[in-house]
Amino acid sequence: MRTPYAKAKPDAALRSVINATKKLWRQHHLTYDQTRYVAKEVRRALAVERPKSRKRVVARLSREEEARLITHAYRMQGARGLLIKTLFQTGARVSEFVNLKAEDVFFEEQMLLIAQAKGGKSRYVPILPELAHELRTHLGKRTVGYLFETNRATRYSPRRIQQIIKETAAQAQITKRVYPHLLRHSVATTLLERGMPIEQIQKFLGHAKLETTQVYAESSAEMMRESYQRALSR
Repeated sequence: MRTPYAKAKPDAALRSVINATKKLWRQHHLTYDQTRYVAKEVRRALAVERPKSRKRVVARLSREEEARLITHAYRMQGARGLLIKTLFQTGARVSEFVNLKAEDVFFEEQMLLIAQAKGGKSRYVPILPELAHELRTHLGKRTVGYLFETNRATRYSPRRIQQIIKETAAQAQITKRVYPHLLRHSVATTLLERGMPIEQIQKFLGHAKLETTQVYAESSAEMMRESYQRALSR
């Protein structure tokens, strides 16, 4: 049986329910505790149960947007292109990224040490040979100081990194809101889609619990599409 709201937009239907409920509660002068009790009893009467877990959809850049952001950053002055590429490919939190030091890059091993990670821990993350070469060129003979420094040889603030990402995305004509943590989401999803085991992605991101990393598997539409096509292809 179709409900009276079947043809209405969800927002419009909910607004109608809210207005009717508000009128009814006001008519009976319900207190805060009484409204909570009424809502609870209505849910119980209608057998509306709280879901055991909610699926999260993790926002991300598409691969085309990733490439466009980094390509555009390289066209700008300074080390902006390398900065954004390093932030993306390492999956570092912005608070971790701004504290990276020149001595944290191990060129021969092609690894980068995130020494000031969340929770006071540290972890190593791999880097591509191309990125290692670029970082070596970027540092030149410098062996101390921050990996990326301002003109005053000080570290960038997380706020400044946010501004750099936002400005670059706008100039690259990426319409969605782009921020440092979005790059972290994007690389994690890309790694998962391309076959990296989720336990390794957990270590790469520095997640204490696997459940935190699992959200990327739940939200990867591309993985679902590829599995679907593989299952039904002849």
